[in-house]
Amino acid sequence: MAMYLIGDVQGCNDALGRLLDTLGFSPSRDTIYLLGDLVNRGPDSAGVLRRLMKLEDAARCLLGNHDLHLLAAAEGLRPPGRKDTLQGILQAEDRDTLIDWVRRQPLARHENGVLMFHAGVLPSWTSSQVMALAQEVQDVLSGPDWLDFLRNMYGNLPLGWRNGLRGHDRLRVIVNALTRLRFCTPQGEMEFASTESADGGPPGYLPWFDVPGRATADTLVAFGHWSTLGWQNRPNLLSLDTGCVWGGCLSAVRLGQNLAERELIQVKCPPAQKPGR
Repeated sequence: MAMYLIGDVQGCNDALGRLLDTLGFSPSRDTIYLLGDLVNRGPDSAGVLRRLMKLEDAARCLLGNHDLHLLAAAEGLRPPGRKDTLQGILQAEDRDTLIDWVRRQPLARHENGVLMFHAGVLPSWTSSQVMALAQEVQDVLSGPDWLDFLRNMYGNLPLGWRNGLRGHDRLRVIVNALTRLRFCTPQGEMEFASTESADGGPPGYLPWFDVPGRATADTLVAFGHWSTLGWQNRPNLLSLDTGCVWGGCLSAVRLGQNLAERELIQVKCPPAQKPGR
Protein backbone atom coordinates (compact mmCIF):
# COMPACT_ATOMS: atom_id res chain seq x y z
CA MET A 1 0.00 0.00 0.00
CA ALA A 2 1.31 3.42 -0.98
CA MET A 3 0.40 6.80 0.47
CA TYR A 4 0.53 9.77 -1.91
CA LEU A 5 0.00 13.46 -1.13
CA ILE A 6 -1.16 15.61 -4.07
CA GLY A 7 -1.07 19.38 -4.39
CA ASP A 8 -3.64 21.81 -5.78
CA VAL A 9 -5.52 20.29 -8.74
CA GLN A 10 -7.80 23.32 -9.36
CA GLY A 11 -10.00 21.68 -11.94
CA CYS A 12 -7.18 20.17 -14.03
CA ASN A 13 -8.80 16.76 -14.42
CA ASP A 14 -6.64 15.64 -17.34
CA ALA A 15 -3.47 16.36 -15.35
CA LEU A 16 -4.87 14.47 -12.35
CA GLY A 17 -5.61 11.47 -14.55
CA ARG A 18 -2.12 11.54 -16.05
CA LEU A 19 -0.59 11.83 -12.58
CA LEU A 20 -2.53 8.84 -11.27
CA ASP A 21 -1.44 6.83 -14.31
CA THR A 22 2.17 7.85 -13.70
CA LEU A 23 1.87 6.73 -10.08
CA GLY A 24 0.41 3.40 -11.10
CA PHE A 25 -2.31 4.23 -8.60
CA SER A 26 -4.63 1.38 -7.58
CA PRO A 27 -7.66 2.32 -5.43
CA SER A 28 -7.73 -1.21 -4.00
CA ARG A 29 -4.16 -0.83 -2.76
CA ASP A 30 -3.19 2.84 -2.48
CA THR A 31 -4.50 6.03 -0.88
CA ILE A 32 -4.22 9.55 -2.26
CA TYR A 33 -4.57 12.66 -0.09
CA LEU A 34 -5.52 15.84 -1.94
CA LEU A 35 -4.51 18.99 -0.08
CA GLY A 36 -7.36 21.29 -1.11
CA ASP A 37 -8.32 23.53 -4.01
CA LEU A 38 -9.78 20.64 -5.91
CA VAL A 39 -11.72 23.02 -8.16
CA ASN A 40 -11.67 26.34 -10.04
CA ARG A 41 -9.45 28.08 -12.57
CA GLY A 42 -8.85 24.84 -14.50
CA PRO A 43 -11.03 23.47 -17.33
CA ASP A 44 -12.86 20.53 -15.73
CA SER A 45 -13.70 20.97 -12.05
CA ALA A 46 -16.76 18.75 -12.33
CA GLY A 47 -14.61 15.96 -13.78
CA VAL A 48 -12.20 16.24 -10.84
CA LEU A 49 -15.01 15.91 -8.31
CA ARG A 50 -16.62 12.97 -10.10
CA ARG A 51 -13.28 11.17 -10.32
CA LEU A 52 -12.57 11.64 -6.62
CA MET A 53 -16.08 10.65 -5.55
CA LYS A 54 -15.81 7.44 -7.57
CA LEU A 55 -12.59 6.54 -5.75
CA GLU A 56 -14.42 6.70 -2.40
CA ASP A 57 -12.09 6.18 0.59
CA ALA A 58 -9.04 5.71 -1.65
CA ALA A 59 -9.16 9.48 -2.25
CA ARG A 60 -9.14 11.52 0.96
CA CYS A 61 -9.63 15.20 0.31
CA LEU A 62 -9.33 18.51 2.12
CA LEU A 63 -11.09 21.78 1.42
CA GLY A 64 -9.21 24.85 0.24
CA ASN A 65 -10.30 28.42 -0.32
CA HIS A 66 -11.47 27.72 -3.89
CA ASP A 67 -13.61 24.80 -2.72
CA LEU A 68 -15.29 26.99 -0.11
CA HIS A 69 -15.78 29.65 -2.79
CA LEU A 70 -17.57 27.06 -4.92
CA LEU A 71 -20.04 26.40 -2.09
CA ALA A 72 -20.74 30.09 -1.61
CA ALA A 73 -21.13 30.71 -5.35
CA ALA A 74 -23.42 27.70 -5.74
CA GLU A 75 -25.78 29.10 -3.14
CA GLY A 76 -25.75 32.63 -4.57
CA LEU A 77 -23.84 34.00 -1.57
CA ARG A 78 -20.77 35.07 -3.52
CA PRO A 79 -20.63 36.26 -7.13
CA PRO A 80 -18.40 34.22 -9.45
CA GLY A 81 -15.02 35.85 -10.03
CA ARG A 82 -13.68 36.92 -13.41
CA LYS A 83 -11.27 33.97 -13.52
CA ASP A 84 -13.66 31.39 -12.11
CA THR A 85 -14.38 28.26 -14.13
CA LEU A 86 -17.14 26.77 -12.01
CA GLN A 87 -19.99 26.66 -14.52
CA GLY A 88 -19.38 23.00 -15.32
CA ILE A 89 -20.40 22.25 -11.74
CA LEU A 90 -23.04 24.92 -11.28
CA GLN A 91 -24.90 23.87 -14.45
CA ALA A 92 -24.41 20.10 -14.08
CA GLU A 93 -27.33 17.71 -13.74
CA ASP A 94 -25.58 16.21 -10.70
CA ARG A 95 -24.82 19.64 -9.26
CA ASP A 96 -26.55 18.98 -5.93
CA THR A 97 -24.68 15.71 -5.46
CA LEU A 98 -21.35 17.39 -6.19
CA ILE A 99 -22.02 20.31 -3.84
CA ASP A 100 -23.19 18.03 -1.04
CA TRP A 101 -20.04 15.92 -1.35
CA VAL A 102 -17.77 18.98 -1.25
CA ARG A 103 -19.36 20.46 1.87
CA ARG A 104 -18.81 17.20 3.78
CA GLN A 105 -15.03 17.16 3.30
CA PRO A 106 -12.73 18.17 6.19
CA LEU A 107 -10.32 21.09 6.49
CA ALA A 108 -7.55 19.02 8.09
CA ARG A 109 -6.41 15.43 8.46
CA HIS A 110 -3.83 13.83 10.73
CA GLU A 111 -3.07 10.37 9.42
CA ASN A 112 -0.03 8.11 9.33
CA GLY A 113 2.03 10.72 11.16
CA VAL A 114 1.26 13.58 8.74
CA LEU A 115 -0.79 16.67 9.61
CA MET A 116 -2.43 17.90 6.41
CA PHE A 117 -4.28 21.14 5.61
CA HIS A 118 -4.59 23.45 2.63
CA ALA A 119 -2.74 26.62 3.67
CA GLY A 120 -1.34 27.05 7.17
CA VAL A 121 -1.73 26.87 10.92
CA LEU A 122 -1.21 29.53 13.55
CA PRO A 123 1.99 29.30 15.63
CA SER A 124 0.24 28.59 18.94
CA TRP A 125 -1.91 25.73 17.62
CA THR A 126 -0.85 22.20 18.51
CA SER A 127 -1.61 19.32 16.15
CA SER A 128 -4.48 18.15 18.33
CA GLN A 129 -5.86 21.70 18.47
CA VAL A 130 -5.69 22.00 14.69
CA MET A 131 -7.77 18.86 14.35
CA ALA A 132 -10.30 19.97 16.96
CA LEU A 133 -10.72 23.41 15.38
CA ALA A 134 -11.02 21.95 11.87
CA GLN A 135 -13.71 19.62 13.19
CA GLU A 136 -15.70 22.59 14.49
CA VAL A 137 -15.87 23.99 10.96
CA GLN A 138 -16.64 20.61 9.42
CA ASP A 139 -19.50 20.05 11.87
CA VAL A 140 -21.11 23.36 10.92
CA LEU A 141 -20.44 23.00 7.19
CA SER A 142 -21.98 19.54 7.04
CA GLY A 143 -24.88 20.47 9.32
CA PRO A 144 -28.18 22.33 8.93
CA ASP A 145 -26.67 25.80 9.55
CA TRP A 146 -24.12 25.62 6.74
CA LEU A 147 -25.63 28.46 4.72
CA ASP A 148 -25.51 30.81 7.69
CA PHE A 149 -21.87 29.86 8.13
CA LEU A 150 -21.11 30.65 4.48
CA ARG A 151 -22.87 34.03 4.72
CA ASN A 152 -20.52 35.02 7.54
CA MET A 153 -17.35 33.24 6.42
CA TYR A 154 -15.72 36.03 4.40
CA GLY A 155 -13.52 38.76 5.86
CA ASN A 156 -10.04 39.16 7.33
CA LEU A 157 -11.01 39.91 10.92
CA PRO A 158 -10.12 38.89 13.53
CA LEU A 159 -6.50 38.70 12.37
CA GLY A 160 -5.39 36.38 15.17
CA TRP A 161 -6.53 33.68 17.53
CA ARG A 162 -7.90 34.16 21.02
CA ASN A 163 -9.15 31.28 23.12
CA GLY A 164 -12.24 33.26 23.98
CA LEU A 165 -13.38 33.71 20.39
CA ARG A 166 -16.94 32.57 19.76
CA GLY A 167 -19.42 32.30 16.94
CA HIS A 168 -18.66 33.49 13.43
CA ASP A 169 -15.44 35.26 14.46
CA ARG A 170 -14.06 32.00 15.81
CA LEU A 171 -14.97 30.01 12.70
CA ARG A 172 -13.63 32.74 10.41
CA VAL A 173 -10.18 32.69 12.03
CA ILE A 174 -10.04 28.90 11.71
CA VAL A 175 -11.04 29.00 8.05
CA ASN A 176 -8.66 31.85 7.22
CA ALA A 177 -5.69 30.09 8.78
CA LEU A 178 -6.37 26.65 7.32
CA THR A 179 -7.31 27.82 3.81
CA ARG A 180 -5.69 31.24 3.21
CA LEU A 181 -2.65 31.77 5.44
CA ARG A 182 0.84 32.46 4.09
CA PHE A 183 2.41 35.09 6.36
CA CYS A 184 1.90 35.96 10.01
CA THR A 185 3.76 37.71 12.82
CA PRO A 186 5.52 35.71 15.55
CA GLN A 187 2.47 36.50 17.69
CA GLY A 188 0.15 34.92 15.11
CA GLU A 189 -1.38 37.99 13.45
CA MET A 190 -2.27 36.99 9.89
CA GLU A 191 -1.69 38.93 6.67
CA PHE A 192 -3.51 38.08 3.44
CA ALA A 193 -2.35 40.55 0.79
CA SER A 194 1.07 39.06 0.07
CA THR A 195 1.26 36.14 -2.35
CA GLU A 196 4.96 36.21 -3.19
CA SER A 197 7.59 33.62 -2.30
CA ALA A 198 8.68 33.02 1.28
CA ASP A 199 11.07 35.98 1.34
CA GLY A 200 8.45 38.39 -0.02
CA GLY A 201 6.40 39.08 3.08
CA PRO A 202 5.89 42.53 4.58
CA PRO A 203 8.17 43.74 7.39
CA GLY A 204 7.52 41.95 10.65
CA TYR A 205 5.83 38.97 9.01
CA LEU A 206 7.22 35.49 8.43
CA PRO A 207 6.01 32.48 6.50
CA TRP A 208 3.79 30.76 9.06
CA PHE A 209 6.04 27.68 9.06
CA ASP A 210 9.17 29.71 9.93
CA VAL A 211 7.78 31.31 13.09
CA PRO A 212 10.09 30.35 15.98
CA GLY A 213 8.48 28.05 18.51
CA ARG A 214 5.64 26.93 16.22
CA ALA A 215 3.69 24.34 18.23
CA THR A 216 3.37 21.95 15.26
CA ALA A 217 7.12 21.93 14.54
CA ASP A 218 7.48 18.41 15.94
CA THR A 219 5.00 17.02 13.39
CA LEU A 220 5.40 16.53 9.64
CA VAL A 221 2.98 19.01 8.04
CA ALA A 222 1.87 18.98 4.40
CA PHE A 223 0.02 21.75 2.57
CA GLY A 224 -0.62 23.37 -0.82
CA HIS A 225 -2.05 26.84 -1.59
CA TRP A 226 1.26 28.68 -2.18
CA SER A 227 2.26 28.23 -5.83
CA THR A 228 5.00 30.88 -5.66
CA LEU A 229 6.56 28.89 -2.83
CA GLY A 230 6.47 25.70 -4.85
CA TRP A 231 7.89 22.35 -3.85
CA GLN A 232 9.48 22.40 -0.42
CA ASN A 233 10.90 19.29 1.23
CA ARG A 234 12.08 19.74 4.80
CA PRO A 235 12.27 17.15 7.58
CA ASN A 236 9.06 18.49 9.14
CA LEU A 237 7.36 20.15 6.14
CA LEU A 238 6.12 19.38 2.63
CA SER A 239 4.74 22.07 0.29
CA LEU A 240 3.01 20.68 -2.81
CA ASP A 241 1.35 23.48 -4.81
CA THR A 242 3.58 23.67 -7.88
CA GLY A 243 1.29 25.79 -10.05
CA CYS A 244 -0.47 23.20 -12.18
CA VAL A 245 -3.16 25.62 -13.30
CA TRP A 246 -0.54 28.27 -14.20
CA GLY A 247 1.43 25.96 -16.51
CA GLY A 248 3.64 24.39 -13.84
CA CYS A 249 3.35 20.82 -12.63
CA LEU A 250 0.85 18.77 -10.70
CA SER A 251 2.88 17.18 -7.92
CA ALA A 252 2.56 14.13 -5.73
CA VAL A 253 4.91 12.81 -3.10
CA ARG A 254 5.00 9.15 -2.15
CA LEU A 255 5.68 8.60 1.54
CA GLY A 256 7.19 5.42 2.86
CA GLN A 257 6.48 3.92 6.26
CA ASN A 258 9.53 5.85 7.35
CA LEU A 259 8.33 9.38 6.64
CA ALA A 260 11.85 10.41 5.68
CA GLU A 261 11.43 8.20 2.58
CA ARG A 262 9.92 10.56 0.02
CA GLU A 263 9.63 10.40 -3.75
CA LEU A 264 8.44 13.40 -5.78
CA ILE A 265 6.39 12.58 -8.90
CA GLN A 266 5.23 15.33 -11.26
CA VAL A 267 3.37 15.76 -14.53
CA LYS A 268 3.71 18.89 -16.61
CA CYS A 269 0.53 20.91 -17.20
CA PRO A 270 -0.43 23.36 -19.94
CA PRO A 271 -1.47 26.73 -18.49
CA ALA A 272 -5.20 27.06 -17.88
CA GLN A 273 -4.84 30.61 -16.50
CA LYS A 274 -2.38 33.45 -16.74
CA PRO A 275 -0.23 33.77 -13.58
CA GLY A 276 -1.88 35.50 -10.65
CA ARG A 277 -4.31 34.51 -7.94
